[in-house]
Amino acid sequence: MATYKELKGVTVQTRDSDPTVNAGSWASGGVVNTARSLPGGAGTQTAGFIFGGYNGSSPSAVAEQYNGSSWTEVADLNTARYGLAGLGTQPAAVAAGGHTGSIVNNCETWNGSAWSEVNDLNTAREALNSKNAGTSTAGLVFGGTTDGTNGSAVVESWDGTNWTEVGDLNTARKGLGGCGVTYTAAIAFGGKPADPSFTAVTETWNGSAWTEVADLNSARGSLSGTGSSTSALAFLGSNPGSDNKAFTEQWNGTAWTEVNDLSTARRAAGASGGSDNTSSLAATGYTTTVVTNTEEWSFPSGPHLNEGDIFLSGGTTLKGFGKAAGIPATTWSSGGSLNTGRRGGGGAGVSNTAALVWGGENIPPSGNSFTNTESYNGTSWTELNDLNTKNADQSFSGTQTAAIGGGGNNPDVVAIAESWDGTSWTEVSDLNAARYNGGSIGFTASAHNFAGGLAAPVNTNNEFWDGTSWTEQGNLNTGRFNMFGFGNPASGFVGGGLTPAPALSNAVESWNGSSWTETTEINTARVACRGTGNTTSGIVFGGGTPGATGKTEFWNGSSWTEINDMSSGRATIMPNRSTGAVSAIAAGGPSGSTLTEEWTTDNALSTVTLS
Repeated sequence: MATYKELKGVTVQTRDSDPTVNAGSWASGGVVNTARSLPGGAGTQTAGFIFGGYNGSSPSAVAEQYNGSSWTEVADLNTARYGLAGLGTQPAAVAAGGHTGSIVNNCETWNGSAWSEVNDLNTAREALNSKNAGTSTAGLVFGGTTDGTNGSAVVESWDGTNWTEVGDLNTARKGLGGCGVTYTAAIAFGGKPADPSFTAVTETWNGSAWTEVADLNSARGSLSGTGSSTSALAFLGSNPGSDNKAFTEQWNGTAWTEVNDLSTARRAAGASGGSDNTSSLAATGYTTTVVTNTEEWSFPSGPHLNEGDIFLSGGTTLKGFGKAAGIPATTWSSGGSLNTGRRGGGGAGVSNTAALVWGGENIPPSGNSFTNTESYNGTSWTELNDLNTKNADQSFSGTQTAAIGGGGNNPDVVAIAESWDGTSWTEVSDLNAARYNGGSIGFTASAHNFAGGLAAPVNTNNEFWDGTSWTEQGNLNTGRFNMFGFGNPASGFVGGGLTPAPALSNAVESWNGSSWTETTEINTARVACRGTGNTTSGIVFGGGTPGATGKTEFWNGSSWTEINDMSSGRATIMPNRSTGAVSAIAAGGPSGSTLTEEWTTDNALSTVTLS
């Protein structure tokens, strides 16, 4: 028999402690002395610099420097303003443009102890990116607005003495993110072309022209960014209106990937950061008021996990790790189109090569519920026998050949339940309480829980189906509707959705077979999201925040991690009922969507202990 060394070329390592997953995250930093939004930024994470901004009532001239743990006030700008651009480092910086009460082209340089007025921008602008590309003697600023409403495409380079207009952005915008280590290699992303629109467009600069590349996953304005044109970080922002975001996206030179969010959603923050996407600083900003928060982005020190690692922990326990310690390393891919576009239908099937969907509705344009049933073989959808009663927004469970749907609306709220035997639907015993858009837990047609939902009012009811009848069991702690659910009747989850306020929720409750307990929240509060899996391996995807999102989060038994998004943000999708996070279907969606996306990954390994 071959040894591990013969197979892998290395011996099994012995470690005193487990390696860490090499994934970036945000942590709290020192509090800024003066709360504000829209400052300029320069410097790095451990030697940061913000200046100017809006203090909630007027433009500010305050400048503060960061030493990696605390902020210290230094000499003020000569001209108080907000929405200005920043360049350079802590000892040598540039502050350009902004708003004083009117849009200005003022430019000042910092020598480590004082600000000096120097030659102005050629074009007065505000809402430029707060941290721009280059240094205090060779920099680039771009975008902004000249009239407060419409975005600008103007780009100017700085040689330490004068500003020169160079090639315009392809997409004019204000409130954009952008960065770059040199003035000949920059990246611009997001922003607002004009009120009230938002964009996800990304462009890179090669020293002479801008080229459109892959878009951000989430269109937004008033966002921040640090890094380079090949390794950048985009974070925070708003879309739409005052809907503040905690989103973080990482750029690898080709594409954006959503990674861990900040703890405080906000917009118009100051930014300082390094030459790549591994270190950054987000300081101040606006929530419902100006804030003093600072958060630091960094990666953990090694040793790090690599795919396929196996080692002895403490010399006694054999451990193995697959992709990122159990986090699926895969993406959503396109599948076959539905025959009938719709949203809010039921879904069943334990894999994405054997799935079933039924019912649903099409709003807009018709507002009609459907009876259509379709099965999926991994390539295409086939129409089967219809439901007996038009219905949408049911609770659902089961497989491709044995499924059940209960409750719903057609458009009246109903308690109807129907079971599927692989060929046809049969009406069975009604629910005890009529409702729709509840959360459902179960993999089979003969054991299934239906919790929460909407009738009048939002309820906390939980009912169990034993294959013959419905029995009321322990209620949810918080009434909600249009949430996700996954797991089985002895151990499962429901979460997200809308609470009675109605308020968008990220709360999750776990079920142990007799009662509900509040547990770890999902990262992104949303409504009409869907989930599949079990209590140690599951995913939640899609929904509304309130804008449609493709965000996907993975559950490893203790925490939620943001992973690759769907290609199209959608709510009220029809999912399957996989027993883990390794196989999922996202079919249909609003406006009569026929789109299907498939999620397939290896059975990701987590800690393995051998006695």
